[in-house]
This record gives sequence, structure tokens and C-alpha cells, in this order.
Amino acid sequence: MPELFGALDENLKFIEELLLGVSIRTNAETLLVSGDAKTTTLAVRLVESLIELIGVGERIDKPRIRHVAQLLEDGKKEDVLRLSQDIVCVTARAKPIKCKTAGQRRYVDTIKKHALVLGLGPAGTGKTFLAVAMACASFKRKEVERIILTRPAIEAGERLGFLPGDLAQKVDPYLRPLFDALGEMLGIENYQKLVERGIIEIAPLAYMRGRTLSNAFIILDEAQNTTVQQMKMFLTRMGENSKVVVNGDTSQVDLPDNQISGLKHASKILDGVEGIGICNLSKKDIVRHELVQRIVVAYEDNE
Repeated sequence: MPELFGALDENLKFIEELLLGVSIRTNAETLLVSGDAKTTTLAVRLVESLIELIGVGERIDKPRIRHVAQLLEDGKKEDVLRLSQDIVCVTARAKPIKCKTAGQRRYVDTIKKHALVLGLGPAGTGKTFLAVAMACASFKRKEVERIILTRPAIEAGERLGFLPGDLAQKVDPYLRPLFDALGEMLGIENYQKLVERGIIEIAPLAYMRGRTLSNAFIILDEAQNTTVQQMKMFLTRMGENSKVVVNGDTSQVDLPDNQISGLKHASKILDGVEGIGICNLSKKDIVRHELVQRIVVAYEDNE
């Protein structure tokens, strides 16, 4: 009961906020749910699903409550427990990484089934984190020999030349999200050793030109900031026994107005090509602070 209710009944209060018109009161070990028939039924199903998750050891918090409610509204009750069972990877601290939304599970399944995947979606949907988790899991299973992570060195109007320091210091801010994800999956010391041995490589996109990347799990992050020519160059680097994941948010393109995003272009011309999977995540898959979802919605409405 304490896990379900939360501190000072904060979980029950959040359900009332989430499902407008519902009132939840406690009486000993009974929950009294009142409101209109449709919303009350959803609230009861939500509480029952949360109790099931607690029963299998899952932690209940506001993001989890919100995502379970969305699944139930979409008629996907069977996905509630499945998300808690499917483990993508285990971190260096033995923490299991699991998908938190149905869209994330679809994204992971797409990566499993295809040699090349384009993942499109707004900020906070876990595109980078889950791709790195899949890369580490594949490496641990010895399905690939290397992990290669890259992204274009342009963001928010800045370019490498404007940053101080040598090349390593210049690219560090751009690749930091990848560093952090790898450090969590593999442990900082182990990650650093693999980098020193060349098993893990993190570099700007320009360093991919002229290479053939075989027996590797390759991730291109922030791909919305590639040009059409850069995207073609990158995709044609793919070698034997390699898997490629290309991620980006087409609503956050930092290229000059006269240049077309390579990710937008690729998602159009490669749609339906055998062996290539395209997965679109939405605002429903945002797993950061709940305000991030509201911010994305506000910008979509404005546009």
C-alpha cells in the first residue's frame, strides 16, 4: 500500500490530476474511486495495473503512472507487464534497462530485426540511450567486435572552430551524451579501457569518410544535422556483419535554411527498402521530466 500510495499519497493525488474528474479516497485498506463512469473505470484499471507492477518488483513514480495510463487509454493493457519483463541491457551496477513506453519497445524491436534503423522522435524519448544499450548488449553477446558512435559537429548554431582547445576538447561537448550512456552501461574504468584499445570509438562524422565499418554496432546521433551528402557518405560506410542505428529529431534541425536535413531526406527515400526499419517515436514516449512533454506539445501547436 505505501508503494502504491506514495509519500503523503502523492501517487493517488497525481492520478486525480491525470484523470480529471476522478476522486480517490482511502478507507482502511479500501480505495474509494468516484467520478463519471468512463474515467472511473480507467482509474480502477490503472490502480490494478500499478498493483501488478508492484507485485513484480517495479518502482512506481509519476512517469510510470503516466505511461501506464497512456497504454490503458490506447487499449494496450497487455503491454503494461511486458514492458517490465523485457530487459534491453544490464548496467555496470546490475541495473536492468527496460523500455518505459510501447513506442520505445517498438524502437528496440526494430533494431533487433533490421540491419539499418532510422529512429525519429522528439527530445527525451530515449533514442540515444536505448541505442547505446542495444550496442552494449550486442557487444557483450559477442555479436559485434566494436562499437562506433558518431554525430555531426554542429549544434545550436555553433561549430567546432569556435570552441577552445584541441580536437578532443572540441568534440567533447558534442559527444558527452554518448560518453555518459556508455559509462553507465559498461562502468567508467571498463569503458575507458575499451576506448584505449580501439574497441569503442567516438568521433565526429567527418572521420567516417573513406572507411568501411565491419563487425561493428554503429550509431549516428543527432542525424537531423547531417546534410544529404553527409548522410549518403555515412550510410555507405556500412560493412559486413554490422548494424547501424541513425537517430534524430527532425524538429530541431540546426543546418542553414538552404540545406536539407539528411535525416529527413533519408527517411523519405529509404522508406520501404528491404532490410531498413524506420521507427517514429512521439511525445507519448518522452521519459524525461513531465514538463518536457508539455514543452514539445506547445512547440508543435505553435508550428
